[in-house]
Amino acid sequence: MRKAKPKKRLLLPDPKYKETLVTRFVNYLMFDGKKSVAYNIFYDACDVVEKRTKENGLEQWRKALNNITPSVEVKSRRVGGATFQVPTEVRPDRKVSLGMKWMILYARRRGEKTMTDKLAGEIIAAAKGEGAAVKKKDDTHRMAEANKAFSHFRF
Repeated sequence: MRKAKPKKRLLLPDPKYKETLVTRFVNYLMFDGKKSVAYNIFYDACDVVEKRTKENGLEQWRKALNNITPSVEVKSRRVGGATFQVPTEVRPDRKVSLGMKWMILYARRRGEKTMTDKLAGEIIAAAKGEGAAVKKKDDTHRMAEANKAFSHFRF
């Protein structure tokens, strides 16, 4: 156990939209410290989303992120030699980070050629309420629902 909780680091807002949430997303998207490349991928993906849907790319991204964020998840809990999957509420900051990570993970697994196209495709799909990241959220919720009987083992 650590002595004290670590201090939350303050993120600077992104250059284009002036939002810290975008910076957080770009930090998850980034590889090998190449933040400018990650920003370019995100901004280009937003432009592609705007061209395809004729709506604001950032708003579509926000809508997609809301559709992906889970509200409950299951955590393993050992009780008397047996391991139970106990459904628990997800903290607000963890909700957002899980949603972002799932969006990026499933965008990387898509079949398009460039990461910009992959991310744009995943954003559009998630904003409509479909796509692999939304399916992951639904599976998480379904698993929590199935294990509701063990909710009295909460931490």
